[in-house]
Amino acid sequence: MHHHPENDPQYTGLTVNEGVASPPVINPYLQTRKKRQTFSSSEYAEEIRKGNITVLSQAVTLVESQKPEHQTVAQEIIEKCLPYSGNSMRIGITGVPGAGKSTSIDAFGMHLIHDRGKKLAVLAIDPSSERSKGSILGDKTRMEELSREQDAFIRPSPSAGSLGGVARKTRETIILCEAAGFDTIFVETVGVGQSETAVHSMVDFFLLIQLAGTGDELQGIKRGIMEMADGIIVNKADGDNIDRANLAAAQYRNALHLFPLPPSGWTPKVLTYSGYYKLGIPEIRNMIDEYTDFTRKNGYFDARRHSQSRYWMYESINEQLRNNFYQSPEIEAALKEKEQQVLRSEISSFAAAKQMLDLYFKK
Repeated sequence: MHHHPENDPQYTGLTVNEGVASPPVINPYLQTRKKRQTFSSSEYAEEIRKGNITVLSQAVTLVESQKPEHQTVAQEIIEKCLPYSGNSMRIGITGVPGAGKSTSIDAFGMHLIHDRGKKLAVLAIDPSSERSKGSILGDKTRMEELSREQDAFIRPSPSAGSLGGVARKTRETIILCEAAGFDTIFVETVGVGQSETAVHSMVDFFLLIQLAGTGDELQGIKRGIMEMADGIIVNKADGDNIDRANLAAAQYRNALHLFPLPPSGWTPKVLTYSGYYKLGIPEIRNMIDEYTDFTRKNGYFDARRHSQSRYWMYESINEQLRNNFYQSPEIEAALKEKEQQVLRSEISSFAAAKQMLDLYFKK
């Protein structure tokens, strides 16, 4: 007990209370955070098949991880989910930045979930994320309605690695989403660079979103993307832009007549719609249904999926060979020296490459 002189009788009316023992610094109610539960690959696959979205997200994270031990588990999960995949409609969506892809996916997705009773997964392949390490899909807020939907799973692009690697991971994610019961998959990309080809190699229907009213409709689009499209939709067909949208649609139809008929035997349709006012959306769905019926009947639907599977087998072989070569310590050490010799013009690029490969195969 401390003696407080202030409590002496001479200081009447002044009292000082005893102090209290200071409370512990750590909150006694604070629970220590449980470590995230880790499952075996069979448990992952089982939970995914039950439609457990949390476990699906964790499995996708493993697929996207660069760590070899994560890759091993991821491949086992994919293998176990494979028999339950393949039963969805995979739709690729592309368009130049600003064409209104997010609004379109939001409106189209809500229509599928509420009017058609579908479960939708939205994935992205985004080449720009290689440079900035951020994704164009960036935040899910641009799909305001969908991001609140229970029957929607939105996943931005895996940002690590080359376009080929990102695309392969997206294709593996499709398998997991299908096993989890998602019957419609959107794969979104930006209408720039090589990412269209990557998306085209993993979807059943490729949809191109265009803007009307910019004046340079046909110039602003690369012929290669036009040739890949199974359907073109002209956005912002509303208000005083309707005439311009119809004119743009007519221009696209004329342009498509100049192209040879695609291998599917289907002549791509051009529709106008408004993502903002949600006009013309059922027609887009009907066009995709029509295409599906048409290509299932003539055998192209399955043929396209088979050739995609074959393509991805070879892509994976190429990627793994390349990684194995560059990750070899011996090669890494010798590469810099060879590079300098080439830059000093002591040896040709081709001879240097041959010497490096000889060194690698002699290992």
